[in-house]
Amino acid sequence: MRRLAILLLTLTLLTACASPPDRPTQLRQALLGLGEDASRLLMEEPAWELEAREIVLLLSSTEVDNALPIGAERFAESLTRALLAYPDGPQVIDWQPQTGQAATPAGQWLLDARLAADGPELRLSDRALLPYRLELGLRRPGDARPRWERTLSGAFDADAL
Repeated sequence: MRRLAILLLTLTLLTACASPPDRPTQLRQALLGLGEDASRLLMEEPAWELEAREIVLLLSSTEVDNALPIGAERFAESLTRALLAYPDGPQVIDWQPQTGQAATPAGQWLLDARLAADGPELRLSDRALLPYRLELGLRRPGDARPRWERTLSGAFDADAL
């Protein structure tokens, strides 16, 4: 009888370990979706001269509008995770070369990301929406102007933030 109890307890513990992880928090889920959309756009749209896995994206500091209740670090983490999760995607490094540094390899690109409020809060009968605009830019180290720019627009559910 004791062996049966130990066996059942062991099976219960193993089942708990094998169960799927808890769903991400609403905030994490909202930012994860935005990060996935941005990474898909970054990997599919620019005309890369190299394969994606040979690209190194250097993250410049991300900016988040103070009107949005999201921290810049949290947004940067979400964007980084989405880029790293992209199949056969680029290497992602939170580092920037020094100004005036010698020539950089062809596969290095600086990614600029700015998340801004795109209007006032929209009140619906059951929730409030916060419109946003995500501006993405790719530039070569040493360049002031981006060589590729895109904007994603949408709205966060205020309750999820």
